[in-house]
Amino acid sequence: MKAISLSTAAAALAARASAAAVERDLNVTALSGTFESDWTAVYYSDEPLLIGNDAGTSTGGLHTFDLNGDTPLPVVGSLVNGRTKLVTTVYDVDDKDWVLTITAPDSVIRAFSLPELEEDDDAQFSALGDWSSLCSWRSKTGNHYAYLFGKGQAIQVLVRSNDGSLEILEVQTFAMPFEASACAASEYAGLMYLGTDDDSKVYSFPLVESTAAPEVTVVGEAADSVTGLAVYATDKNTSDYIFVAQESVVGVYTQGFELLGTLKLAGLEDIEVQGLELYQAGTSKYPEGALTFAVEADNDIAGFGVSSLEGVAEDLDLALNSAFDPRKQACCPKKTPICKQCSKNGYCGTDSKCSCFAGFTGSDCSKIQCTDDCSGHGECVGPNQCKCEDGWGGLHCSFLVVEPKYETDENGADGDDPAIWIAPDEPENSRIITTTKSTEGAGLAVFDLKGNLLQNFPAGEPNNVDIIYGFPIGDRKVDLAFAACRADDTICIFEVTANGTLKDVPGGIQPTVDDYSVYGSCVYRSRKSGKQYLFVNEKSARYLQYELTATADGTLQTTLVRDFTGGSGGQVEGCVTDEDNGWLILGEEPSALWRYGAEPDSTDEPVRIAYVGDGKMHADVEGVTLVHGDEPDKGFIIVSGQGVSAYNVYRRAAPHEYVTTFTIPASSDGKIDGVTNTDGVAGVSTALGEDFPHGLLVVHDDSNQLPGGGTSDQSSFKLVSLEDILDADALEDLDLLDDVDPSWDPRA
Repeated sequence: MKAISLSTAAAALAARASAAAVERDLNVTALSGTFESDWTAVYYSDEPLLIGNDAGTSTGGLHTFDLNGDTPLPVVGSLVNGRTKLVTTVYDVDDKDWVLTITAPDSVIRAFSLPELEEDDDAQFSALGDWSSLCSWRSKTGNHYAYLFGKGQAIQVLVRSNDGSLEILEVQTFAMPFEASACAASEYAGLMYLGTDDDSKVYSFPLVESTAAPEVTVVGEAADSVTGLAVYATDKNTSDYIFVAQESVVGVYTQGFELLGTLKLAGLEDIEVQGLELYQAGTSKYPEGALTFAVEADNDIAGFGVSSLEGVAEDLDLALNSAFDPRKQACCPKKTPICKQCSKNGYCGTDSKCSCFAGFTGSDCSKIQCTDDCSGHGECVGPNQCKCEDGWGGLHCSFLVVEPKYETDENGADGDDPAIWIAPDEPENSRIITTTKSTEGAGLAVFDLKGNLLQNFPAGEPNNVDIIYGFPIGDRKVDLAFAACRADDTICIFEVTANGTLKDVPGGIQPTVDDYSVYGSCVYRSRKSGKQYLFVNEKSARYLQYELTATADGTLQTTLVRDFTGGSGGQVEGCVTDEDNGWLILGEEPSALWRYGAEPDSTDEPVRIAYVGDGKMHADVEGVTLVHGDEPDKGFIIVSGQGVSAYNVYRRAAPHEYVTTFTIPASSDGKIDGVTNTDGVAGVSTALGEDFPHGLLVVHDDSNQLPGGGTSDQSSFKLVSLEDILDADALEDLDLLDDVDPSWDPRA
């Protein structure tokens, strides 16, 4: 893929246009009730609907609202089928209109008829990953497509009728230079417009019926970070307009990205919008159309909003097109390239050769195939559809399947990272400490080794937690729990008592530097000097290293000793240290796993252990943990891949050879749900009783599904025996258990 560059000519045009651009307020006309929302679609009909995703837990799914309604927008229909991140509409397929969704727990695209919201059970497409935007496009040949964008990749699917049922068929999966968090298709221009978090540029690629990966280029640059995109379709003789949301304002641009005007959303305090969509057809309440969006604002406003476009076209000199109907062809219908000689499973080329869709092969695309032949661990039963052997699952049957032994009691609205505290005398009395980083219920929780909740301890929105053993305070040595607290961007430290519960400690709240937003954290005790250090990071990848000491009266204090940028500058969070080897190992979420020297005066060059795209590692790179062996070159690094709900295992010793990837499904008895969109992870090799004779791994589960159906409002963490991972039948020839130390003592 070619490098992305911003045209100086386009920038100059935008600058000239902005000098004369119109600025006007755009009031929020109506609001829904409260929902966890970030994406909207609209449905054109005599009774128009606003469609919104619901990423909540007990309400997770999608909802349709009466677009003409007043606040709160009347709910017309609801589907509670799991946390739904994205929605898009597809019109007139098999004489029906559809809404496509993808749910977080299982990453399956589903299709529901509109307006009834009845699912076509045959139209399901599994797309394992963590997805951030979804848009549909109809080609000039009348074929319908949807594009799903995620972490460094995109999937293009064909949506068509097949023997009376809807079919969702993969056309191709292709790499993206970023994670697109906003998208909008222009049928007239034949372009997919894209935006990404914390970036003011608007990108695009051409929409063509081809199996070749498209080239992404820069269209232009908005005034601020792009949070949403929508296309206003004019009639067939003029170009479309691009609406670009930037939190509280919406810029309106020509197709050449000349700024025509800025709409400042008004009527709410500190408003932020995303998931933009346009309803152009006139309604009784919105004669010139409406703008819809997911919205957050002060006074606990969160859900969906609508703003009237009345007067906007006149003020901005737009070509009003209230007669727009997405069912009508924009221009110039052409013959479809999906032909019989390619078994309707590919495109016919001008040279009469077939270009097959993903999962099909042969000169006429009549044979099915699967990526990597299901990794040798399954049977190819459909286009890129594997039936995996027992013990295998995940992407193309390439992941080991390891069941959980226990899960923690549900607790906290937004969990993240765990730690394991090893009891000094009786390992069976060890504890699991977890974080709740949401404002509601913020703090730490303590569980026993069967997942029973023992304590809730309030703290300032801690994101990660780690354990310090035997720290000298006055005339005693204590264990401490350390976290980065986002509520006030401080270092938070608490004492772990002899029974594994938490209590405050003098000096336990320490400041960081000015204008610093804490995110992840981990601890390090130097074998060279005996000094105790704390690492904190922020999303910008700036790391701060502090030395932790205590005054004579037992008050903790910190001193900044190092300030550096980790990785290649992408967002970071999870980290762990290897005290025997003097290493800091950190995850750069979109791209790689790195190793740095952990000493404050280290001059070691960073080492990239693994990277997204190497065939083994998948984004986001989230939690990182180390399980010890009896020598510094024995043991394993385990890192979570949020996008595929799986964990990679690497050898501790350089060059950190890749060992395996495993995923955690639901337990065989159905009492514990599988792990999805995992984040933090913590592991120890120490024998912790009969359930964990070779150590324990604790992992975060984003969607805590309940045995009776539905999803809990509260988080849970899953407990897995390290023996079940390292001594799996598929790895029996590697003798991996020999490389972990069941007698490892963090206090030694």
